Amino acid sequence: MISSIKSVDNISLADKVEMSLVAFFIENKLKPGDPVPKEVELSQALNVSRTVLREALIRLRMIGLIESKKHKGTIITNPDLLALFQKSLNPYMLDKSQLKDIFELRLILEIGMGDLIFERITNADIAELKEIAKQTPKKSAKIFSNIEHEIKFHGKLYEITGNETLKRFQNMLLPIFKYVYDSGILERPVEKRKYVSHSEIVTIIEKKDLYGFRIAMREHLDSHFQRLFIKRNTKK
Repeated sequence: MISSIKSVDNISLADKVEMSLVAFFIENKLKPGDPVPKEVELSQALNVSRTVLREALIRLRMIGLIESKKHKGTIITNPDLLALFQKSLNPYMLDKSQLKDIFELRLILEIGMGDLIFERITNADIAELKEIAKQTPKKSAKIFSNIEHEIKFHGKLYEITGNETLKRFQNMLLPIFKYVYDSGILERPVEKRKYVSHSEIVTIIEKKDLYGFRIAMREHLDSHFQRLFIKRNTKK
């Protein structure tokens, strides 16, 4: 009997207007620079008050989907997605599960960015990597006490990719990495294995061995994977 009761729609009117506007932009294939209809036209078409409409428009401005231009009115913009993401990327406001997810994302990015590195690396980049590698630790056991070296070497790899979004993303994630290291979230026993050093990675890059680079990066980051997936490595 109770199954016949209809659920209550808890979406506010402003939410519905916001979704309707986004759907309108998509259906009409509006692109950055295109004008948005005037408020009076929109409120009439949506059959809502100007107050509700403005609340929805403010939300769209906040996410960077529209903006007001002098003498042009409201136009569609190219939203800066990373800027929006960055506003909420505070390690102190994220729980352990989210921090772990972000750390895992970092590992996957670094193993998979070899194609971009090999496509765009220069001799000057290799020379700089060699200089950085001279200062980095050679043993995985020391990796947590040498986070600055890790950031410098891996940051250079991100730079070499030439992908501005990837570089910005890496810079945004640095506070997360540092917090994860300092907080002890990944401080778990690590099985001793062969560790691939920064110098060995540079040698592989010089040889233009893309497949070898992927394997080397996976082995270089192995201590982190062990800390993430410790149960998988535990003998019963």
